[in-house]
Amino acid sequence: MTTDTPTALPMPQLNAPAPAFDAPTTHGQRKLSDYAGKWLILFSHPADFTPVCTTEFIAFAKLQPEFEARNCALLGLSIDSHYSHIAWMRNIKEKFGVEITFPIIADLSMKVAQAYGMIQPGASDTSAVRATFIIDPQGNLRAMLYYPMVTGRQIDEILRLLIALQTAQEHQCAMPENWRPGDAVIVPPPATPEAAEARASEGYNTVDWYFSTRAL
Repeated sequence: MTTDTPTALPMPQLNAPAPAFDAPTTHGQRKLSDYAGKWLILFSHPADFTPVCTTEFIAFAKLQPEFEARNCALLGLSIDSHYSHIAWMRNIKEKFGVEITFPIIADLSMKVAQAYGMIQPGASDTSAVRATFIIDPQGNLRAMLYYPMVTGRQIDEILRLLIALQTAQEHQCAMPENWRPGDAVIVPPPATPEAAEARASEGYNTVDWYFSTRAL
């Protein structure tokens, strides 16, 4: 007797090209290549007209100017039709006084959700979990966050992560726990015994040869 082995769902990889897509949205057809030269936050939600998702969309909309100021676009997604998306956007504006102006992918075919590993059978076979992807201007995937159905994301943390990624890239450094703009950053540790020996004299705030910080 044989049993079928479940087919593994594809999963995107950090620092690799993000899966390409060409999908209908509330703002017309959108492709990943449309965002070349910009950062992109692609985020999925389980369904329109659900309370947790509504709070997340309101938070994204309120912080949208902060994302845009950092050359970052927002793009939502769920496995609903664009008619459902439009009705939900109108409802949020009417009931909560918040206008949703970023596009939302209508992923009825589930192609985008499957390419990005948004479908998690342990959570749901037909809804995308709360997944968030940060894609850089070259189209590479730089961060992934997955949340359960019952817990909303903290959008401030997604903004903090974006700023940290941009700062690390610009200054060739790493960021400590809960780094915020203005905090010291971590200097990459030396890679040779000679460099480790010299580290203490290089002018950084050095606790030990592998742990040094500096101000930006």
